[in-house]
Amino acid sequence: MKPIKLATTFIVLAVLVAGCANFSIFETRTPVPPTSLGEVTPTVFTTPTPLPESIAISSDAEEVLLENLYERTNPGVVNIDVSGGTGANLTEFGSGSGFVIDQQGHIVTNNHVVDGADEVDVTFADGSIATATIVGTDPYGDLAVIKVEVAANKLVPLTLGDSDAVKVGQRVVAIGNPFGLVGTMTVGIVSGKGRTLPSDTTSATGASFSNPDIIQTDAAINPGNSGGPLLTSHGEVIGINAAIRTNGTNRSNSGVGFAIPSNTVKRVVAQILKDGRVSYPYLGVSSDNHFKTAELAAALHLPTDRGVLISSVIDGGPAVKAGLRGGDQQVTVRGIPVTAGGDIITAIDGDPISSFDQMIGYLASKKLVGQTVTITILRGTETLQLPLTLAERPR
Repeated sequence: MKPIKLATTFIVLAVLVAGCANFSIFETRTPVPPTSLGEVTPTVFTTPTPLPESIAISSDAEEVLLENLYERTNPGVVNIDVSGGTGANLTEFGSGSGFVIDQQGHIVTNNHVVDGADEVDVTFADGSIATATIVGTDPYGDLAVIKVEVAANKLVPLTLGDSDAVKVGQRVVAIGNPFGLVGTMTVGIVSGKGRTLPSDTTSATGASFSNPDIIQTDAAINPGNSGGPLLTSHGEVIGINAAIRTNGTNRSNSGVGFAIPSNTVKRVVAQILKDGRVSYPYLGVSSDNHFKTAELAAALHLPTDRGVLISSVIDGGPAVKAGLRGGDQQVTVRGIPVTAGGDIITAIDGDPISSFDQMIGYLASKKLVGQTVTITILRGTETLQLPLTLAERPR
């Protein structure tokens, strides 16, 4: 079973308020030495040390902040139920979360929440229900935009923040519908940045891709939280909760959740609202990325420990047209076969490239289909700069 499970069907946990715990502190008095054999002085406990007033105030302030945050943002979070079939054969097969992004009724969620749905029903925080239409989806990025036709007073748009500014250790809040428990709030921190998640979709050619720049959090995320917002303490959405890491058949929270960054959401949603679809720039190279280049540098005597070692170039793709070369040597590193001898991509338009995942994230966030870029490569000990026109990633 795959270690990554999509957090889709039903979700939630109890509210976790990370305030200062009010522990009673006992002090042990040193007993008076016994004056004769068998005479023992009992231990005496003092009155518990009171919690410092500043800590109590801080704890109260945090509770007020979280209560206020929930009151402001929960009305913008929705439950999404999806069904397949028609008429008497219409059967509900999944549930997830989403959130309102504008006064026109657009709602963002995960693609895997609505994928395959014939009917999508949205339940608002006040219990009202509306049927939604699917505006567009992005299977590679696991994002979708749906739309409801409701009164403006039903719509409480949430603000998309800057995910690039997020820091590890930052307090975050997840709101969603885990296990069908509507409006559940959990609290945690940003546990990591720059993670990658495999896409649930492959292209027509069988190529697989990954989602870069993923935010990792320990805020409790469970099946049903998918599509719900990951919020800062100021109420800005910095991610969309998408997946959890589990062991074996356990599909509940293990403290490792993943969210698609808000800056990716902004770019994808803008394309969906404009064109109804999303396109990604594409180099047409593959890499044996089981190892990082730094791990291969010594074993393969590479001239650098940073960059993307090209394993192969796709026939007819932009890389072939630009003159990039794949590997021609099969070697084994730590018992794993690796294709060596290919060019090493070290920069794009002068911006350093350190790994394959970072390169994919860079292209997706900084470049456009049809744009011509300059690829800096190492070929042996020679540095070359080759112009390359980015194509659209195959569907």
